Amino acid sequence: MTDTVHSDETIYQLVSFVVENEEFGVDILKVQEIIRTVNITRVPKSPEFVEGVINLRGKIVPVIDLRKRFGINKRDRDNETRIVVVELPDKVVGFLVDRVKEVIRVERSIIEPPPELTTSISSNYITGVAKLHDRLLILLDLDKVLSSNEQERLSEVEVAGSL
Repeated sequence: MTDTVHSDETIYQLVSFVVENEEFGVDILKVQEIIRTVNITRVPKSPEFVEGVINLRGKIVPVIDLRKRFGINKRDRDNETRIVVVELPDKVVGFLVDRVKEVIRVERSIIEPPPELTTSISSNYITGVAKLHDRLLILLDLDKVLSSNEQERLSEVEVAGSL
């Protein structure tokens, strides 16, 4: 999580978004942009959690549905559904979320390690939980949301989507 440290060593700046009823935060430096949902083109034989690809200013970007990735029931998209476009090592990926909430500054002192419990969301990519005065914010490491094998398969989806 050290790559989320900004000018003040005790503050993290995060983009928060909602999937189902849970609020997640990701390092703002990883977020390239946030866009409204656009036409997503399905790619045959892609992993189940890959919604498809989009053309983002001439670049083919795979879109991952975080509901599917986290094992949460599918729901219809609405006017709040967004694609959070992030930069992972060697690739740009869009994450489909129910809604983006805010950009938030969080003090390091209120972040605790992830709890050891069984959830549908793998603790491998939860870096911590921020205890805000009125809610909990689950901090995600988007680099770890996909295994290296899944990232390779994602590259295949990008190639297939550009054909």
